[in-house]
Amino acid sequence: MDAKRIVNEKEIEGILADTGSPSKRDIENVLKKAGQKKGLSLQDVSILLNADRKYESRMFRTAGKIKRDIYGERLVLFAPLYVSSHCVNDCEYCGFRRSNRKRRKRLSLEEVREQTRILEAMGHKRLLLEFGEHPELNDIDYVVDVIRTIYNTKSGRGEIRRVNVNIAATTTENYRKLKEAGIGTYQLFQETYHRKSFESLHNGPKADYERQLFAHDRAFRGGIDDLGLGVLFGLYDYRFEVLALVSHAHYLDRKYGVGPHTFSVPRWQPADGVAWKEPPHPVSENELLRIIAILRMAVPYTGMIISTRERPEIRKKAFEIGISQTSAASRTSPGGYGKKQGVSQFSIHDERSVDEVVRDVLRQGLLPSFCTACYRKGRTGQAFMDLAKPGEIHNLCRPNAILTFKEYLEDYASPETRRLGEEIIKKYLSMIEDPSARKETRIRLERIENGERDIYF
Repeated sequence: MDAKRIVNEKEIEGILADTGSPSKRDIENVLKKAGQKKGLSLQDVSILLNADRKYESRMFRTAGKIKRDIYGERLVLFAPLYVSSHCVNDCEYCGFRRSNRKRRKRLSLEEVREQTRILEAMGHKRLLLEFGEHPELNDIDYVVDVIRTIYNTKSGRGEIRRVNVNIAATTTENYRKLKEAGIGTYQLFQETYHRKSFESLHNGPKADYERQLFAHDRAFRGGIDDLGLGVLFGLYDYRFEVLALVSHAHYLDRKYGVGPHTFSVPRWQPADGVAWKEPPHPVSENELLRIIAILRMAVPYTGMIISTRERPEIRKKAFEIGISQTSAASRTSPGGYGKKQGVSQFSIHDERSVDEVVRDVLRQGLLPSFCTACYRKGRTGQAFMDLAKPGEIHNLCRPNAILTFKEYLEDYASPETRRLGEEIIKKYLSMIEDPSARKETRIRLERIENGERDIYF
């Protein structure tokens, strides 16, 4: 397989050079095109990347409107669960790197149950599993056992209803096993799409650029049609990375008719055992917001994720201009919920509890969601794209977000969060356009108040 079909470095560098000083007319035309919510070409994206900062407020407004039109006001919450820090790779930027001599940890299945119960007690319904790459300690059978253990662990009214997975690039056969275990989204970052940088930063199996780049193709052949892409910003010029990320999305959509379910936009952060004081190509907080806005305009149907790597103030702004999913109350070491155990993959900058995050989201006028309905109703891959691309997904997202958030308020919320939450539910319930859907949502809310759970459209 030819890597140039996904990322043509010479083409990207040429586009960046050709659009290095875009005119006001060029920028205005691209912003107008973005407002049509049909996506942007690489040339369009490059014009925005090279635009003067005075256009950023326009970009943010345009991106925010697109986000609201397609995904509505809802913000999905999840937690990462770091299962094993054992890794055979020696990636320069990562706390799990092989040469880091700090203590490693692999959770037993009983420890997985314990961590799951803690997360359920916070109100979480979605997890993203994280494993270092180790062919013996973190083999596919162990990963599958962990997934099944989580789904089978219920605590009171708590349960995990969707397990997304981030494991190292693997084989089609192994992806098929993940699919059979009930995986939601398979998430894998290229880290950097710039080949020379990629190869210089990695040592071990992960240093194989093509293995990483074509992992999503193998996953699709293995039956996984919900795929997450991402870049670790800071490893190379962010303008190149954004164009490459969009190019990868175009490739998947062109080849399979199914673009990425999510983009993730992590910036490098310091980590135990990593000597860097800053990454090779630092990205500022403002540049990160610009990246988020441009990606929202470029691939409007794709969900976007921001993690607790970022400060609450930056996350708040990101929620307004493009982010549709966020982690909350994260820990980045195996066994880290309850107490820190061993090495962490990276440092975090938002240590608020789930309830504190939810309360601040409510003060923004947004609707917290713990929904897992699409995955469980089979609205993945092409079925999801058929709803997301024309902007119809919010017709399901709003009622399901209301119902799952009502569960959170009943079971986990503090009094102040519950008060604010009931006001938000009332607001967005009245905005459900279809009268029959609005009526049915009211009926289901009453059922939740009477003790029923896991009701969704």
